[in-house]
Amino acid sequence: MTQSTQPILSIENLSISIPKGGDRAYAVEGVSLEVRPQEILCVIGESGSGKSVTSFATMGLLPKALQPSAGKIIFEGQNLLDLPERKRKSLCGDQMAMIFQEPMTALNPCYTVGNQIEEIFKKHRKMSGAERKQRVLDLLTEVHLPEPEHLRKSYPHQLSGGQRQRVMIAMALALDPKLLIADEPTTALDVTTQAQILSLLKELKTKHSAGILFITHDFGVVAEIADRVVVMKNGHIVEHGSADDVLNRPRHAYTKMLISAVPRQTGAPPRDLEDSPVTLTAGNIVKTFHTSGGLFGKTRTVQAVKGASFEVRRGETLGIVGESGSGKTTLVRCLIKLLEPDSGKIVINDVDFAALSHQELRAHRKDIQIIFQDPYSALNPRRTIGELLIEGPLNFGVPRAEAVKRAAELLKIVQLSPDCLERYPAQFSGGQRQRICIARALAVEPKVLIADEAVSALDVSVQKEVLNLLADIRDEFGLTLVFITHDLRVAAQICDNIIVMKDGEIVERGTVDAVFNAPTHAYTQQLLAAEPGKDWKIPDFETANGSPPC
Repeated sequence: MTQSTQPILSIENLSISIPKGGDRAYAVEGVSLEVRPQEILCVIGESGSGKSVTSFATMGLLPKALQPSAGKIIFEGQNLLDLPERKRKSLCGDQMAMIFQEPMTALNPCYTVGNQIEEIFKKHRKMSGAERKQRVLDLLTEVHLPEPEHLRKSYPHQLSGGQRQRVMIAMALALDPKLLIADEPTTALDVTTQAQILSLLKELKTKHSAGILFITHDFGVVAEIADRVVVMKNGHIVEHGSADDVLNRPRHAYTKMLISAVPRQTGAPPRDLEDSPVTLTAGNIVKTFHTSGGLFGKTRTVQAVKGASFEVRRGETLGIVGESGSGKTTLVRCLIKLLEPDSGKIVINDVDFAALSHQELRAHRKDIQIIFQDPYSALNPRRTIGELLIEGPLNFGVPRAEAVKRAAELLKIVQLSPDCLERYPAQFSGGQRQRICIARALAVEPKVLIADEAVSALDVSVQKEVLNLLADIRDEFGLTLVFITHDLRVAAQICDNIIVMKDGEIVERGTVDAVFNAPTHAYTQQLLAAEPGKDWKIPDFETANGSPPC
């Protein structure tokens, strides 16, 4: 074999047992795959498919409860599972590297970026302090970070999400590894930052002759960067092949189901809402933050929202899109009065929330509710689902018996069994938890429902189910829905109208078709151009009866 085809990593019939009491016997079973030089192999599948477990097993990062029971992991001719721990750790730090999904949990907040990268050279290379410093600057430049000298002295919390992820990539490349494992490294990033990171990885695979194992649940990302694709389900590989074959001519029903769930950038047919009354009016909302510069530093002033104005009708879904820092989350937190706006009006059913005192606001809080991005942190793990669902109604004077009855009805509405009332959040999947969060928001019968990145962390199939559920609930209850997202395709699936925010200002507004098919502002055009897999024509699959597989 030539150098270009000799695998860097070969996983052969790998099985990893799950302790007794789990939902299945193996986390992964009989998994075999190869990663070659200058190649990006994407492993795709839903949560629980075993893709991350496979990558952790390769890096020796499995918890003690999960251990390989069969198979081999061959790297550079050595079975990693047979190596002494010390030898394996030296390989993982030197020849193999990993980029984690959340850089804030992987970077030490007490040390500067430069110190953390230098630590790698101190441990694995004999270099002078000057050589280490220069190498750090070279790496920061290589991953296209601005002002490397300034960033070298910065702490992780002083950087943006995209910058932190680039630092993680710089650390992974520090020793020029032959294998790079990236575990969902772009999931939480804006489309423009995501596009930059994906472009960087494509550039680095050639420059460093590295093989990249890329874990993801986003088919747009796969279409953008993959050379080959492996599809996993319930610990097994169900399909593998070239990116072109898997994306455009999949064989397995599960792969077809996943692709069918990928949101398209064409929305639902427009609905006539002209005769619907206006439920929510935001008028010239302004919010400014002042941060102290410390003892000798200057006070920093940031105008997060600059005169935002819009109306939303009963039964309408308004999408608010933009990158992190655009002001969209600050705006909705002002709407729900989690933040006090500096000026402006927030009118819901003829009541100006902005003018209400704290005591007066309490009586009207039920009129506007919010679904947060992370269903894991939004639910108290020590309380049952029933307790979480009745808490809001009880606070507004609803008798307990009536609140419990309503909670059972809400679980049916979000397509969960009423038996779930006695269970705890830890006993549910991410998609189920988000359904519970929706039920909790509906418990006080709001007029306006805000969904703040409510599906961004979900698998594509679960994401599709939750979007359909939100649309059904909106139509059934006549809700006004404000949908915050940075994913333009997701916005197209559920929204009637869109506003685009940049640096605290609304720069474009219109129907889904108008904004996505004929954008007038350069920033909107930039967002659309950065969408991963924008050139992939998503195929449609039909079963024998003509309906999509499920």
